[in-house]
Amino acid sequence: MEASLLYERVAARVESLIDRGTLRPGDRLPSVRGMSRRERVSVATVVEAYRHLESRGRIEARPQSGHYVRSLRRAEALEPRAPRVATAAAKVRFGNRIRALYRAVRDPSIVPLGTAVVSPELFPADRLNRMLAAIARGAGGSGVAYDPPPGYPPLRQQIALRAVEAGCDIGADDLVTTNGAMEAVQLCLMAVTRPGDAIAVESPIYYGMVQLVEAMRLRAIEIPVNPRTGMDLDVLEEVSKGQRIAACLSLPSFGNPVGARMPDDCKERLVRMLARAGVPLIEDDIYGDLYFDGPRPRPAKAFDRDGLVMLCSSFSKTLAPGYRVGWTAPGRALEAVERLKFVQTVGCPTLPQMAITEFLRSGGYDHHLRTMRRRLAAQVATFADAVYDGFPEGTRISRPAGGFVLWVELPGGASALHLQERALERGISIAPGPIFSVRERFASFIRLNCGYPWSEPIDRAIRTLGQLVREMIG
Repeated sequence: MEASLLYERVAARVESLIDRGTLRPGDRLPSVRGMSRRERVSVATVVEAYRHLESRGRIEARPQSGHYVRSLRRAEALEPRAPRVATAAAKVRFGNRIRALYRAVRDPSIVPLGTAVVSPELFPADRLNRMLAAIARGAGGSGVAYDPPPGYPPLRQQIALRAVEAGCDIGADDLVTTNGAMEAVQLCLMAVTRPGDAIAVESPIYYGMVQLVEAMRLRAIEIPVNPRTGMDLDVLEEVSKGQRIAACLSLPSFGNPVGARMPDDCKERLVRMLARAGVPLIEDDIYGDLYFDGPRPRPAKAFDRDGLVMLCSSFSKTLAPGYRVGWTAPGRALEAVERLKFVQTVGCPTLPQMAITEFLRSGGYDHHLRTMRRRLAAQVATFADAVYDGFPEGTRISRPAGGFVLWVELPGGASALHLQERALERGISIAPGPIFSVRERFASFIRLNCGYPWSEPIDRAIRTLGQLVREMIG
């Protein structure tokens, strides 16, 4: 058979699998060599077939990752718009609007589209549990002893090694372990701010951070987020010239809820800009390991030369949320953060830290991350396609480069808070846009969690949400 016919046959077979839904948007295709063996054709033939499918827009190549089924429908959707600029600091009076989200986590009858959580089946729970049990049997008194700041030394060593691989000049002695990333951010804020201070925050930003700012009695200046490049640095620069900012809180890599990936040159500009003004940058990198394409994005901390970047993260989104193992590299504020950590909680639980350390040492973490990233990328693509198909025309959908949430702008001025109420009546949890803003903006936005594999209940829930929006806008 001629080579041209061979590659067309391979391409047609792959395209048929896509059309029948066997291969869904975001699914990874077999490697070139794997497809070569399966179809009993040369590697060159498969390469040509994949190029043909790329030219037709059916698949896409991701650097250092492979070939993936491309979403044709989602590419037509517009992205959510960034908020208007508002540079005045505002007090936070958040109230109790997210209680429904917390309750939904514990209610198995509710479809969990509201909270940013990953399905337990995506975590290596069995292996971690076996490690934890073995460690507990052999730990003796060390397993129940206090672990005072800066935290469990072997874990800090493993975190430092991974930080160096990500481009950060961090040693084990530069780290403090914490009870999750939220405590890490809180300790950093406590070290560099006082009640009444103004801090710059992304807009929109994770509602837990909004609550934290409220609890610490800080004022917040909302800096718009571009869906592709993250925090608007021109606005931040203008704001920093006009008023004193005690700190800047940012999620440069796949910030929740937009999922933007700030380019390296912008991260470098952000770090230098704040350093000139003497403003600490508190960087939450909790989603940094959950990138979809290419190499791992470098944290802004990689560009830090003055010790003003306070890097925070945890293993809650990638490995074990319930273990509550987090950490921070707070730069100049290391001594202050250590002291505050002791005052706040004395130390961290020892056994979970020991189990995470053993998992990192074993080499299983990177393999787990590769699998998890592939599955999350596929899930996000599937959810986005379902929203595009099921919601009214004019709906805008984010295109996150990592993480597992979608930011959706509803058409026709539909109220996200009203939609949340009606959705809960039907057993569906969503996160309404106003809780992601100090000023309760984003009245027509919602965030959807894509952390659970696609299922019939989720399919029904998305279609139900779309119908509710149609009813709301008439």
